Amino acid sequence: MKYLSSFLLVVLTLFCQCNNEDRLSSNVEHKSTRGIWLTNVDSEVLFSEKGIQEAVDLCAKYGFNTIYTVVWNRGYTLYPSEMMERMFGVRIDPKVKGRDPLQELIDYAHMKDIRVIAWFEFGFSSSYEEEDGGYLLRQKPEWSALDMKGELVSKNGFQWMNAFDPEVQNFISALLKEVVQNYEVDGIQGDDRLPAVPSTAGYDSLTVAAYQAEFGTAPPRDYRDTVWVNWRAQKLNDYACELYHELKELDSDLIISMAPSIYPWSKEEYLQDWVTWVVEGCVDEIIPQIYRYDIDNYEAELENIVSTQITEGDLDKLSVGILLKVGDYYPSPEFLQAMIDANRTNGVEGEVFFFYEGLKKDPEFFEGLY
Repeated sequence: MKYLSSFLLVVLTLFCQCNNEDRLSSNVEHKSTRGIWLTNVDSEVLFSEKGIQEAVDLCAKYGFNTIYTVVWNRGYTLYPSEMMERMFGVRIDPKVKGRDPLQELIDYAHMKDIRVIAWFEFGFSSSYEEEDGGYLLRQKPEWSALDMKGELVSKNGFQWMNAFDPEVQNFISALLKEVVQNYEVDGIQGDDRLPAVPSTAGYDSLTVAAYQAEFGTAPPRDYRDTVWVNWRAQKLNDYACELYHELKELDSDLIISMAPSIYPWSKEEYLQDWVTWVVEGCVDEIIPQIYRYDIDNYEAELENIVSTQITEGDLDKLSVGILLKVGDYYPSPEFLQAMIDANRTNGVEGEVFFFYEGLKKDPEFFEGLY
């Protein structure tokens, strides 16, 4: 019996070590980010388990250590969501019904020591090119972001929920928490739509009342008014920091990543004051989207970020978003190398490419990159 007990103890120990290794694989520290965004638009990867496995294999071959995979797009999750089913009767994007692309990706990526960041691409946007805001706002019209005319806010084809409404904020936060609590993700990511809303928004009754209570007057009719912009941006700053701390309470090792537009355009157009998020310690990784089509403009934006927006103490949080494909556009290998060289010259050690399908255009370049 003594030997049997010893044998069982050894087996149990080995079993626990294997499980711990599986979990720890998602928390391996990497010196710098070598990332790629994985989309469900203009890509078939997420629509089959085979596609996911092939994508992970290619990313591993090219030396990428982080995949930012979309989990929230056009009002649908790319994982089975009990909350969405309960609130809206839609458990998952119908195109992947019966599967769990997020779990499949985590399984394959972690076997290759690649981190998985759950990317909430649509953020506070409810739909794309749907005048009524899609099925989310058809069911909850009170969640609509409203402009000065009292109309649903729509910008560049995207329709928006009211990012200042506590109920809407709680809804988005609950989605993020659902992923953190149910999946071994290495982090979550918001981008130019989380937290964000077009600066034309804020004229709904809730936001107007809050502004009026503080200033004793209605908001300016000019949505670009500096005080009005700053006040609304601060509301999103508060939300960003609250969300950060709430997610860290669930998992202190979780990477909170944000990939906003270029500042100050991000604040002026989408009320995204991400420079403040960095200063206040409300983000672990910041990835500005420096999507430029020539090296001079790229370098100018990068140098501005490094010299005026990110302190030396926060430089290790900075990676750069590089455009790899949009429609029929692909940057040349020479341009890609020039951007990466500019990153290193400016002390930036990481980059994330938008998006995966662009890797196939010039495979020789990526085979020797990392």
